[in-house]
Amino acid sequence: MTTAGTDEQRDPHGAPVVRTAAGAVRGRREGGLSVFRGIPYAAPPVGEARFREPRPPRSWDGVREAYAFGPPPPQEPGFQGSAAGADPPAGDDWLTVNVWTPETGPRAPRPVMVWIHGGAYKLGHAGSPGFDAQHIARAGDLVVVSLNYRLGAEGFAWIEGAPANRGLLDQVAALRWVRENVAGFGGDPGRVTVFGQSAGAGSVASLTAMPRARGLFRRAIAQSVPGTFFSPELAADVGRALAARAGLRPTAHDLSTADPHALAGASAALSAGMAADADRWGLLAPTSTPYSPVVDGEVLPATPWQALADGAGRDVELVVGHTAREYQLFVVLGGLQGRVTEERAAGALRLCAPGGAAGERAYREAFPDAGPAELFERVQSDWLFRMPSLRLAEAQVAGGGRAHVYELTWPAPGAGGALGACHNLDVPLLFGTYHADLGRLLFGDGEVPEAAGHLSECFRTAWTGFARTSDPGWPAYDPEERRVRVLDAEPRVGRYPEEASRRLWRDHRFGALSGRVPPA
Repeated sequence: MTTAGTDEQRDPHGAPVVRTAAGAVRGRREGGLSVFRGIPYAAPPVGEARFREPRPPRSWDGVREAYAFGPPPPQEPGFQGSAAGADPPAGDDWLTVNVWTPETGPRAPRPVMVWIHGGAYKLGHAGSPGFDAQHIARAGDLVVVSLNYRLGAEGFAWIEGAPANRGLLDQVAALRWVRENVAGFGGDPGRVTVFGQSAGAGSVASLTAMPRARGLFRRAIAQSVPGTFFSPELAADVGRALAARAGLRPTAHDLSTADPHALAGASAALSAGMAADADRWGLLAPTSTPYSPVVDGEVLPATPWQALADGAGRDVELVVGHTAREYQLFVVLGGLQGRVTEERAAGALRLCAPGGAAGERAYREAFPDAGPAELFERVQSDWLFRMPSLRLAEAQVAGGGRAHVYELTWPAPGAGGALGACHNLDVPLLFGTYHADLGRLLFGDGEVPEAAGHLSECFRTAWTGFARTSDPGWPAYDPEERRVRVLDAEPRVGRYPEEASRRLWRDHRFGALSGRVPPA
């Protein structure tokens, strides 16, 4: 195996140069950091490589400029982030990494944090301004790596003749790139922490369960783990529906004839129609998200909850948590604020609560003073993010591992205070990017509150401290004591705040979702 050089180099103008296994790259010094963007970790997944496992990157001669983020993978319209505030670059070099490091070279190697972005497994780009990792790298004196991976149909659709979970396989390839190359960027390949939010957290959870990822990281941070993992039957139904939208058969041979961006358009049409077909899509209908990791028995042998309970993650230290009002972001974005009727709330309770009609009654009894809007938001926050996150920690402990749990309760100041501590609020707080991407909605255009700056420091101190020492600053989770970090204007350690929801879900098993499969 070719290995990267670890000698520190500078070009005649003082720009940092690092030799990777595929060739040398030149970055830039920015604010006391060396920053490298758009380094290929795998070959473009096009042509014969489309819908296949990632392949090693093509090598190059000379020194490659690593100044610009790589192009975002093909995805549905609605992608909000862009590279450095400009239009994202074009091209098919989708599988790239970016590196922020205080110092290149092998002296005193630093811990490494690898960021996996979210976006419902169908949207996003590591080059989005909201994921600028300079504050994390600088505050923790460590190396931060971010990566692109295949999204939507390219990365997660179940396609006959193609391996499942290609987006997860891309992430494994990126982690292998880190193991082989990060020493040249000043990082320690033996001290790698993966961290991600939403679909990125689902990816982190998946990686803890994947045999192919074993040994590639020591620690993991999962922010708002979604409970959507698919059975092969459900994934196959989604694949058939996608192919029908594109006018093709659901095979790798046929779908490879479609332009990737055109296929993303067919995916968008499929997403838009899911809410109106709850009989077919069940729990997927309100998410309008036709992609998730598939429990295929090979790439992903079991759900993360089952795998961790069986001990798959006992050697990986874990931080996992969620926000207090996860689903409120989607209420506001969906134009439902102030418009949730009793009928709509009852439908959400029957669909999402464990036990159907019995679950609806249990929620109403547990929260007797809650109106339709609160019940609608609460049950969907619970099933989609809050309880999957908590149960992941419980599974980790049951399997002999260690987990630390948190909840973010500080409310977002944007949108007139309508958002509360909603989904994604932790991202601009962690990165300190309050006015980028969704941060523009979450924080508005005004001055950032002092409490936000304090919470940002708390997030970065906890996350980087965990990456460095395995201690985020609060006790490990115990299923009996249930002590967690509550992140508010005055952070504290206390009992898990969502005790009523925990009781409602304590006997529920988060397994692979199955939908009604129509005749082929």
